[in-house]
Amino acid sequence: MRVPTSQLQQLTIFTTVLCGGGIGTMYYLQQKKFTKSDYHRLALQQLEACPVAMNSLGAPPLKVHSIHLTDRHNRVDQRTAQIKIPVTGSKTGAYLYTSSIRDPDTNRWSLKQAVLKMREGQIIDLLNSPAPDAAQTQAAELDTEHWH
Repeated sequence: MRVPTSQLQQLTIFTTVLCGGGIGTMYYLQQKKFTKSDYHRLALQQLEACPVAMNSLGAPPLKVHSIHLTDRHNRVDQRTAQIKIPVTGSKTGAYLYTSSIRDPDTNRWSLKQAVLKMREGQIIDLLNSPAPDAAQTQAAELDTEHWH
């Protein structure tokens, strides 16, 4: 039995569109899962509570971008979450490096590390933020090489 070429072309196009739509939906759902998580919410609350960091970004407005799912800094399991959140303000952009742990008894997440690394290389530790009139950046190096 011979199948006309036009039918094979239509089947190929249909399959491609269906697979592309499925992949797009999975990507959207994974991003939505990240943004609704407690470890993501806690990190952004910490950023928004730091006037030095917000001023350095030029925020508000603060724009939170999608997490790069293939980035090696983004790892989440049952007990730990390490994510790298891209953010921008009206002045510049940065990555918010966070590390959180989940308490096995209460099942609640707590922020262990929140460091904002600006595009220009400046680093602001959000958990030990300097006073607004102090130097706006810290000289400490961001150590993400040991994140597992």
